[in-house]
Amino acid sequence: MQLSPDHKLAGLLAPLFALRGKHDLGVGDLGALREFVDWAAEQGFRVVQLLPVNETGNDNSPYNAISSVALDPLTIEITPEALPDLSAEDIEKITSSADLKALRAGAVIYAEMKELKWVLLERAFENFVGHSWKKNDKRARAFRTFLRNEGAWLHGYAFFRVLVDENGGTERWDLWPEEQRSFAQAQAWLDVQKPAKRHQFERQLRLVSYVQWIAWEQWHKMHDYAGSKGVALMGDIPFGVSYYSADVWTRPELFDHIWCGGCPPERVFETDPFTYKWGQNWGIPLYRWEVHREQGFDWWRQRVRKVRACFHLFRIDHILGFFRIYGFPWRPQLNAEFLPLTEEEAKERTHGELPHYVPHEDDTAAHKAANCAQGREVLKVLIEECGPFRLIGEDLGVVPDYVRPCLTELGIAGFKIPYWENEPDGHMTPGKAYQRLSVTTYATHDFEPLRTTWEGWMAKIEAAEHGGPETHKGRDQAWRDVRRVAGWCGFDVPRITPYSDEIHEKLLRGLFATNSWMAIYMITDLFATTQRFNVPGAVSESNWSRRMDEPVMQWDKDARRKAKMDRIHEILRATGRL
Repeated sequence: MQLSPDHKLAGLLAPLFALRGKHDLGVGDLGALREFVDWAAEQGFRVVQLLPVNETGNDNSPYNAISSVALDPLTIEITPEALPDLSAEDIEKITSSADLKALRAGAVIYAEMKELKWVLLERAFENFVGHSWKKNDKRARAFRTFLRNEGAWLHGYAFFRVLVDENGGTERWDLWPEEQRSFAQAQAWLDVQKPAKRHQFERQLRLVSYVQWIAWEQWHKMHDYAGSKGVALMGDIPFGVSYYSADVWTRPELFDHIWCGGCPPERVFETDPFTYKWGQNWGIPLYRWEVHREQGFDWWRQRVRKVRACFHLFRIDHILGFFRIYGFPWRPQLNAEFLPLTEEEAKERTHGELPHYVPHEDDTAAHKAANCAQGREVLKVLIEECGPFRLIGEDLGVVPDYVRPCLTELGIAGFKIPYWENEPDGHMTPGKAYQRLSVTTYATHDFEPLRTTWEGWMAKIEAAEHGGPETHKGRDQAWRDVRRVAGWCGFDVPRITPYSDEIHEKLLRGLFATNSWMAIYMITDLFATTQRFNVPGAVSESNWSRRMDEPVMQWDKDARRKAKMDRIHEILRATGRL
């Protein structure tokens, strides 16, 4: 699928877990995605953006994956049509012991969902071994081909994944027995186990590999299906991987084992005291770029090749990290200890180090040039591996002045958040002035929904009507924010105005009328709902678990919503995005 910036497109961002499908068990899967692609195509949206779909650890964060390649088993569609090794009787028998009504009702209950899906996949594997593998039929030969072609990453990942189960379900390999704390050590450990143990371990290796085979087969088909509908799937490559990942465990030489990546303090996240004071400590290990360079950046090349197999284009989360990244000299587990400390007290615990940009601050011309050169070098490798595919860079945050010119030079589309794009006089940059090679959106997965933001502004304004002088500052700022955004969209708000269909559609039109190549709406903002998918820095069960209220196939059943979508379709037509 060729996607040229010559033609403006409209897209939707939806975390896969948030979609409700006809047959899902309590988390959005590829069946739900297929239904969503059908719906998006009918409405005129030509891009569906997803969050990363690699397997996650116990925090369930798609940006803290335990593998840079392995796909999340939760995305697998569990139906006899999609998974021929599993019969309807198998599914009914296994799921009868689960409370499917409760699992499907609200947010994702990850522990129960992971266990249920794994039991189903293990039954499918047993059926496969008893039938296809024994007969060495076409499916068995396809599986053998997968094992052979994907061995470079698959064997190490499978070994890691089996040891996660062996160690009580934790990916914290630094807490495992000493003889299992690296791939080389673990292989030597397995070699001296009794035959029965080795046999059982090898069966589990094959099970994990089978699950990945099923996932990759289904994702390949999804890629082709979306393309046939004229919908491009946009994937997401996080800049980093979890320190507790198969990648760090199998290839430790590629990573720094002390410093963690993150971002500097952001006042917009004032509800999180650590982020407000120190910044976000994501816990991802920094890269040893000199080793990547020596190895021809093969690890990064592999990441690009694998995401290309599932998606038509992709974005890189925190592309700024290729130039320089904000580093922390402590792991996130120690954040609470560092929160109350002064800088001097923190330095006493870190041998004089404080969080700072790595490899260099942007404090001198020489440092800026070095940072820019590093980013350009690595991104050229990724572009080379992309071939005709488009690379999109999430370039939000504290953006050095050399980054966006570099991205433009390399043909990489950056992001435009309207209220962060400002002219020298403080006014928002007009959307028609956005460069074509860009992606515009009001919000990413880290933001509160647009409706919540609007209602928050109105609440501050209304509170000041009955409050004291201390509320006036908040009121004045809220009015400024409301009028800046409304003015950017071409309308006025003279008085307290609830979030209505009229306001919603004017905001939609403002975004779609920009000159950006892609204008993408978060699915919650399209429907004006208030689910929030992630609060940065917060450790909460609500993160990465909120789902849409209704199944995708019900979205057109409501007459009011259907009429609204018809009006949105006309907005897409009027703004040249069909």
